[in-house]
Amino acid sequence: MERVIVGMSGGVDSAVAAYLLKMSGYDVIGVTLRTWVGKSGEESRCCEISDARSIADALDIPYYVHDCFAEFRQNITDPFMEDYIRGITPNPCIECNRRLKWDKMLKMADDLGAAYVATGHYASVLQLAGGRFTVKRADTPAKDQTYMLYKLSQEQLSRTLMPLGALSKDEVRKIARAAALPVADKPDSQEICFVSDDDYAGYIEANYDGSLPGEGNFVDEDGNILGRHKGIIHYTVGQRKGLGIAFGYPMYVKKIDAGKNEVVLSDNESLYTDTVVCRDPNYMSISDMGEGDAVRCKAKVRYRHEPQDAIARTDGEGHLIICFDKPVRAASPGQSAVMYDENDCIIGGGIII
Repeated sequence: MERVIVGMSGGVDSAVAAYLLKMSGYDVIGVTLRTWVGKSGEESRCCEISDARSIADALDIPYYVHDCFAEFRQNITDPFMEDYIRGITPNPCIECNRRLKWDKMLKMADDLGAAYVATGHYASVLQLAGGRFTVKRADTPAKDQTYMLYKLSQEQLSRTLMPLGALSKDEVRKIARAAALPVADKPDSQEICFVSDDDYAGYIEANYDGSLPGEGNFVDEDGNILGRHKGIIHYTVGQRKGLGIAFGYPMYVKKIDAGKNEVVLSDNESLYTDTVVCRDPNYMSISDMGEGDAVRCKAKVRYRHEPQDAIARTDGEGHLIICFDKPVRAASPGQSAVMYDENDCIIGGGIII
């Protein structure tokens, strides 16, 4: 039997992933990476140890907990706060997968003699004819999680199993109930794991050690002052609600200028663009893109965005440039743009600037 390390969050998805792998004949070991504990003692939604341990007991598999608080703060929560202070909107789950979860799980796999690591993501790992690995979108588009995985390396993908790619959430819960798993009806988590109430600004105010940007001006696209904002960490591109200022017609955050401590507001139409520029590209199904190369693709600019037709190319400075056939709304600096081929497999992606 090949041994596999399954990352267990305490939720139903990772529980069913572990169950399916065990039923397929793998020697399964469950692990939880303990990344964050709030000041009042609450656990991250990615590491609810009591539930994960009860799942491991129900499956009769070994189970280990690995603390990585310092690494999580250094690589995930501190950069998350710094990005908001710089006026951009990060996606910490993407960085956590690449820089923390997979690195730690693969190290544990090596220590425990396991060939693979596995997760409960709704996605599938594929090896292409040329030998490269990529990630394919889930059969249920509403549950697809490939956007969060585009930064994984070829080495990481070559040792990864994702058993849930062809299943719907209802099918996963049905399997969990049939297997008498104790979390079969546990609700899903919708927010970032360390921001339990979805209040990003409140998290930063409670946890940042330095001084935070104060009040500043709302301005229009011509620089005219419209009113006062309560601090740039409270806003993201595309936001309408919670501005604290009324115009009698809808206004949205178009840009956050940290240097001037200004939040630029516009109408909805001004939020659309047909071109996004990305830094730090990572490629999956292809090894690279040279200057002048062009790739036809579908691309998405945030997690809940349906991929849209586009052409991607690179410039001479290492940037990935994605030109959409039709403009897309609220492409936010700090979020990622991810490209897919005609088979719904990831080509690559990068961080929007």
